[in-house]
Amino acid sequence: MSLSLFQLVPPVYRLRDAQIAASMQLLTPAEQALLLSLQTSSTPLTLAQQSELDVLVAKSQRGPLQSLVMIIEEQLQAFAADLDQLYDDQFIETCAPWVIPYIGELIGYQSIRGVSSTVDNPRSEVGNTIAFRRRKGTVLVLEELARDVTGWGAHAVEFFQILADTQYMKHIRRFNHYAPDVRGWQPRFYRDSGFSRMPRKIDVRNAAQPGVPRPNVQNIGIYLWSLGAYSVTSGTPTVTTASPNCYRFSSLGMDQPLFHAAISQGDPIKTPATPVNVPDPLSRLLLCADMQKGVGTSYYGIGASLALYQNGQLLNPYQLQVADLSGPDGSWHNLPAATSPYAALIDPDLGRIALPPVAAGLSQPPLAVSYYYGFNAPMGGGEYERQPTFLVTNEEWIVQCGAGPLPSIAAALTQAMGLFATESQIAIEIQDSGTYTLTSSLAIDLPDGATLEFRARDGARPTLLFAGELAITGDQDSELILNGLVIAAGPNMSPGPGAAALVHAPLTRPDGTRNRLATLNFTHTTLVPGWSVQTDGEPIYPAAPAILIEPSGLAVQSSLSILGAIEATSLATATLADSILDATALGNVAYSAPGGASLVTPGGAPLTLTGCTVLGKIHAHELVLVSDSILWSIASNNWPTGLVSDRLQAGCVRFSFLPIGAVTPRRFRCVEQALAMPTPLFIATRYGRPGYLKMLAGTDPTIRRGADDGGEMGAFHFLLAPQRECDLAIRLAEYTPVGLDISIIYQS
Repeated sequence: MSLSLFQLVPPVYRLRDAQIAASMQLLTPAEQALLLSLQTSSTPLTLAQQSELDVLVAKSQRGPLQSLVMIIEEQLQAFAADLDQLYDDQFIETCAPWVIPYIGELIGYQSIRGVSSTVDNPRSEVGNTIAFRRRKGTVLVLEELARDVTGWGAHAVEFFQILADTQYMKHIRRFNHYAPDVRGWQPRFYRDSGFSRMPRKIDVRNAAQPGVPRPNVQNIGIYLWSLGAYSVTSGTPTVTTASPNCYRFSSLGMDQPLFHAAISQGDPIKTPATPVNVPDPLSRLLLCADMQKGVGTSYYGIGASLALYQNGQLLNPYQLQVADLSGPDGSWHNLPAATSPYAALIDPDLGRIALPPVAAGLSQPPLAVSYYYGFNAPMGGGEYERQPTFLVTNEEWIVQCGAGPLPSIAAALTQAMGLFATESQIAIEIQDSGTYTLTSSLAIDLPDGATLEFRARDGARPTLLFAGELAITGDQDSELILNGLVIAAGPNMSPGPGAAALVHAPLTRPDGTRNRLATLNFTHTTLVPGWSVQTDGEPIYPAAPAILIEPSGLAVQSSLSILGAIEATSLATATLADSILDATALGNVAYSAPGGASLVTPGGAPLTLTGCTVLGKIHAHELVLVSDSILWSIASNNWPTGLVSDRLQAGCVRFSFLPIGAVTPRRFRCVEQALAMPTPLFIATRYGRPGYLKMLAGTDPTIRRGADDGGEMGAFHFLLAPQRECDLAIRLAEYTPVGLDISIIYQS
């Protein structure tokens, strides 16, 4: 109310009420003392103190009548607010949260899980329903629904527009051809994608079969790109050992196809998706045609999908040529001559760069690259958002390191260790996405109660190439956290006495005392399986463990990480969630005790797996909990099965895929591998491939929808891909015109 209710009381009653208030002491002794101190303060009052003074003065001058009227006024104000809210509740933009489902029910809105971030707000979803209803039945609505509900790239195709049919001579359609036009490269390049305009013969089979396009008059195809494109900004390309003029985009030196990022269509979409609107491999033909546009290129430039910098300067599109640099057995062909008019040749299919040779005695100028690679999820480190996982947020206790004037990693480690005298939690933060080749081993010895967070800056993806193992020791209650790093063996590192693993927690500290390190945490980190990779992606040391744990009481934790094989003593513990544990081959050992290649030795530390994919054999002292996971292995080297738990009376295995004959504690709704039984189907099983351990949509539903929440088993369970499909089916059923059938086709 704009006017106080007490002001409506006749003045005579207000005066008498004020007289009563003046004759009585309405403040407690403590309030009186506080009022006096505030009134006599020699320093200016803060806003909080001034507000407190106003409250005490008002209370000391308020009579019993005014207090009674204030209580009545509070109820009137609540009644007025309720009346105002009743009006606001008529509109989805301003209604109370409890009203949202009622408005949705009035307009026939069907709720979904809301897995994608674009549809996780019920208020906006109900609000958008009216807009979608106005465009119901149009192909753009179906395409926008598929994009928003799944969070993936999407394109809707009306199959009747690409059906091959004969022409009616009285109504000739000039651009409707029965035979495809193969004069350009586009028809052949897009022939198996959702952007193909090649005429198709009619297919009258059921269109509901997933993954198979059925061109028919009443059918509509929804093409989905579930693989994402993840950026690397100003990364360091890897020079080949054969020639100083040849580079690979990959920081690990392997051939890897480049991807292009999706350019948003806006909201709402007004035109169908084109190839630039979905994340897809950046092929030679596509990039070559785009580079010919010069400054109008869509894929090249600062902030685009690809950029090359020489001496810190961006090369313009006219200085680059797209070429096929492939050759037999990994060799290089079509290399430029010294007189080449181009500054560089690029092969996006293999992720290769070739520079013209320089004069004798000179070296190639520094080269930096920005590009995108394909992967299924934000996992294993990258330039995606990781800020919520950071432990140390106070800038005072963050030691920055990296290229340029920043200290080196070794210098930053020395500086961080010196800060533990005044603070127990310190972070070392690498600032860029470059490649760092260490020239010596790293040894970290943490004091009592210290926590060191060794991480990449949010928005960075550095690669560390070790010269020797990372030895981790510490005193009681100490902890090391690795976050956002890609770690691999350098060219001079090989298994031996001084390098038992990439990350090693030995029994003793440098001073000879017992290693009492409490926790070793991997978050958004990659320890390259097999230590490193060859140019074709094959592991260099396939049987070498990535992590070796020797001290008792040490807890190994992992989340959203990609790890090589683990060897951990039975007196430690290991807890992995939403991670990949890759031994590089089904017959290799992925988890065991140190030196546990044989089942004669005791099993490794008690193991907990939640939403993980394990490639290789497991021998654990105890399986504390295995849930929503895929444990894929074969029996070899005198192992009767690929999964053995020493303790069968404790622990639980639930909603998981197990190798044949697995020795486990009690199970609940698991799928065991057997002849002619379902098995996981992956696009690729080698680290570095775009579809690395990504489950095919055609995998048997007992595995792809076999998790406890109806999602897929394995490391990508947290993506909830089947739930996204269910959400899409609910939405498409509402907006698909009567008589039309929808088929969902995964392009990636």
